[in-house]
Amino acid sequence: MVRYLVTRFATMVLVLVAVSMALFALSHAAPGGPLASLVPPDLVGDSGPLIAAKTKEFGLDQPLPLQYYAWVSHLVVGDLGTSFQYNRSVAGLMGERLVPTLELMGLGLVIGNIIALVLGTVQAARKGSVVDYGVGTLSLVLMSTPAFFLGMVVIYIFSAKLGYLPSSQMSSPGNGGAADLLRHLVLPVGVLAIVQSAVMTRYVRVGLLEELSSDYVRTALAQGATQGGARRKALRNTLGPLVTVIMISVPTLLGGAVVLEAVFSWPGMGSLVLAAIDFRDYPIILAFGMVVAVLVVLSNFLADILLSVLDPRVRLQ
Repeated sequence: MVRYLVTRFATMVLVLVAVSMALFALSHAAPGGPLASLVPPDLVGDSGPLIAAKTKEFGLDQPLPLQYYAWVSHLVVGDLGTSFQYNRSVAGLMGERLVPTLELMGLGLVIGNIIALVLGTVQAARKGSVVDYGVGTLSLVLMSTPAFFLGMVVIYIFSAKLGYLPSSQMSSPGNGGAADLLRHLVLPVGVLAIVQSAVMTRYVRVGLLEELSSDYVRTALAQGATQGGARRKALRNTLGPLVTVIMISVPTLLGGAVVLEAVFSWPGMGSLVLAAIDFRDYPIILAFGMVVAVLVVLSNFLADILLSVLDPRVRLQ
């Protein structure tokens, strides 16, 4: 176990180093930069001194290897840098936007997986039926539909046409209560849950059908076990692989949440990152990229740990 942890930790560090180098190179290779956006309109014809001063202030006059070294040196001690656009700590900016994003991700993940467990179990119990084919077809259609398009569809139906639910922001003007927050959460969380359940339902169905065809299930049925009892036991044995898929899907869900935040004008990390990309605010772009990278490696690591806990047959080596 110790050997596994040491090896896995070293691998994670190497992956993060490689990702940091790729992120830094790609972000600086993109056309444009933050300096043009900082020039006031009345100084467009005489912006040379200001651009030179800002270039030195941001450290952009240094060679890229030195800029990368300076960024990584601060990164390893938890300093994400200072935003070019807001002139504030990137950690502070992202901390302010983290809770709204986690609300969307957390609720979407939990609700989506609950729906997937129910629908996948129903499909497996009624294999080959109209219900099985209907749910499978619907899941495939939803998997193939971009999250932002689903977001625009539900806004059109439930906000523009029916007027049942708000289409943007976290609260209505002058109302910051819990009930108002829940009303604003319904549409974006619903879209995320639909996307998550569409993917996971197929995994639940396939995994449960595989377990139901195992010898131990046939033996249990021959000894008098009910179909429901056999399915419950098979579902417990399916949880190990499902947990792995769920953990690996967390970074993807974050990406979906970021896109939906733009659709629903949700004040989370998505709007912050999109504005940073438009401004070429390198510290925010790089910090968000590293957050996603850390989330990916940690999700894979936790998936292995949870799989070994849920399935004693799995040994970490």
